[in-house]
Amino acid sequence: MMPDQNNSRAAHLAHLRRQELAKGDPVPLPLTMASMYHLPGSPAGFKQYGRFDNPTWDAVEAMLSHLEEAPALGFPSGMAAISAVFFSLLKAGDRILLPSDGYYTTRLLAERFLKPIGVAADTRPTASFLDGGFDGYRLVFVETPSNPGLDICDITAVSKAAHAAGALVVADNTTMTPYGQRPLDLGADILVAADTKAPNGHSDVLFGHAASRNAEVMAALAEWRRLAGGIPGPFEAWLVHRGLETLDVRFDRMCSSAEILARRFLEHRTVRSVRFPGLENDPAHNLARIQMQRFGFLIALTLGSEAEAEAFIDGCAYIQPATSFGGVHTSAERRARWGDAVAPGFVRLSVGCEPVEELWEAMKASLAGAAG
Repeated sequence: MMPDQNNSRAAHLAHLRRQELAKGDPVPLPLTMASMYHLPGSPAGFKQYGRFDNPTWDAVEAMLSHLEEAPALGFPSGMAAISAVFFSLLKAGDRILLPSDGYYTTRLLAERFLKPIGVAADTRPTASFLDGGFDGYRLVFVETPSNPGLDICDITAVSKAAHAAGALVVADNTTMTPYGQRPLDLGADILVAADTKAPNGHSDVLFGHAASRNAEVMAALAEWRRLAGGIPGPFEAWLVHRGLETLDVRFDRMCSSAEILARRFLEHRTVRSVRFPGLENDPAHNLARIQMQRFGFLIALTLGSEAEAEAFIDGCAYIQPATSFGGVHTSAERRARWGDAVAPGFVRLSVGCEPVEELWEAMKASLAGAAG
């Protein structure tokens, strides 16, 4: 895997707020709940209104900017961040390219709301995303690893080819976090992510962010957020700030456990197939070793049937049946129930922070029970 500076980023992140503290200030971030600010006279240069800015947003955005090494803006969800990119940068007559096997809501957004205003969208599988080139596209959107199938595309190669064709590249990095993959360093123009997942990590808040080193892009996103009102709540921002402080520790545990579990699933007689970029026989492994700092905490399992998959999920004491992923608890769901193009027995497993041996014993027992 790529060499990285994650340890340095994590160490500095824990003391980021210290740079702004005066003697006697609280070390933890205060929560600022305000729709109005004391504003006599000229408002220039001061906080003015709760839709424009908030000190708690500023703090979490400073953390995200530090991790991404790029200016970042917070949004009320990952989809809000994606929507801001689309609606602030696209116009009638533009064409965009989306992954056919990525998060389905992005495609629904394009079909239901971009198409009626004259923005056309095409799709391609993540694994063959380079095929066909990028001529005629205003924006190329990649999600790698794809959710839920965990296919990978070469961000550097896509970025070079897309830029040569005049397109912007947007990378959804939700599955990997800044500690697992760095799309902006690989050539992407804009990064989006749902911090609802591992960055917050406690399954109790919706949040997202967008980051870019392009000043014009960031200005457009900031104006869209201010005028459209797609703003995060201060309390949600405060929770994400708190979650980010422990992301490095949680992400390391989750990824390390996923690497152990994926190898054991591969050898288990009742598991039909396993997709995990860290497995040497995975089709994405060689590219993952080059492109990613870690292999992630998501494992894609295919069991023999819908009934078997549901029994495995429901029968394991240490698996929370739920949609979404990235929490401290291991969770799983059968993705075909949402209409994803996967087998009926396909399970997206999000590995949490439980001790790995206890987790495996519970999973092994549930697999045996599910198989009958």
